[in-house]
Amino acid sequence: MARVFVYGTLKKGQPNYQHMINGTHGIAKFQGRGHTVQKYPLVITGKSNIPFLLNIPGTGHRVTGEIYSVDDQMLQFLDEFEGCPDMYQRTPVRIEVVEWEGKSTAPEERPAVNSIMECFVYSTTTYQPEWINLPYYDNYDSLGNHGLHYVLRESR
Repeated sequence: MARVFVYGTLKKGQPNYQHMINGTHGIAKFQGRGHTVQKYPLVITGKSNIPFLLNIPGTGHRVTGEIYSVDDQMLQFLDEFEGCPDMYQRTPVRIEVVEWEGKSTAPEERPAVNSIMECFVYSTTTYQPEWINLPYYDNYDSLGNHGLHYVLRESR
């Protein structure tokens, strides 16, 4: 199993969350919540108001999201869903645990709150230069007060 940190439309309560719990895509087990150790610019852009994490460590905010353990099948699905490696790139990023719900047989396998773990994150190094000037967010919500409502793929 691999650890994946999701910060956008794949989080609980967001428009693409159903893909995380759809067993036909593989297994994704919610483990907990966290935020990036380093700051990153999280922007919302395009006609469909897609959240993008720009791979510019040290700029922006510590981004909040959810940590999942996923099997190889789900990881492959997520790569395809995220347009990896063209639109997004899957890279390891250090995440600080804020809350942990993951079940483990051994207590020593439960990460402590404030501990650091490495998770795969879908971010991008291929973006329009003007995106760097967009507002940065620390916690994405498709219905947030930014007014930039996400457009589902099937509605594009």
